[in-house]
Order: sequence, then C-alpha cells, then structure tokens
Amino acid sequence: MELTAERDTKQAMLFSFKRTCPRCGKGHMFNGYLAVSPECSNCGLDLKHQRADDGPAYLTIVIVGHLLVPLFVPAYKAWDLHPAVMATVFSTLAVALSLILPPASKEL
Repeated sequence: MELTAERDTKQAMLFSFKRTCPRCGKGHMFNGYLAVSPECSNCGLDLKHQRADDGPAYLTIVIVGHLLVPLFVPAYKAWDLHPAVMATVFSTLAVALSLILPPASKEL
C-alpha cells in the first residue's frame, strides 16, 4: 500500500465541487456527468479508485428533502400562492438541485 502526502480536505472538496482534480485543481475529474476519468490530465493523479456507488443519490435525496420540505409550508403561508404555483416552483427547485448535487457529492 502506497502512502500519500496529506492534503487539505477543504481545498480538495472545493476542487471536487468545481469538478476538477482534488490534488491540483486544474485537470478534469469527470469524463461525463458522473463518469470519473481514469487519471488527472494535469498532474496524473490516479482517479479510477473513486467509487461512490449509490452514495451521491442518497446524499442528494437527503439534502433536497431537508432543504425543500421545511420551506414548503412556511412559503405557502407567507405568500399564499396557488398550490399549482407552489408545486411548479418546488418541483423546479428539486429537479435543479437533483441535477447539481450528484457530481459534487461523488467526491465526498
């Protein structure tokens, strides 16, 4: 087993949210939406060991649910919007968050 140098966790997470290499922050980490590149195109970091399985999906469900569900009733009471408008707004937010979060949470 090869020992690697310690790196700043916050910086590595920031790089992964930007979809770049967790080591250098310049090379692309993903080939597609969720397909991880075999290695960093800039520094050569081996990325093929990055497996997330169902983790990003579960994390996305938890985050979206915990953000939107508590806002639904207070938003309805505060603005007294028609239920169809509320459903449209919250559905749009849920879809947007569900598309943004999986690549960002794949590295976590």
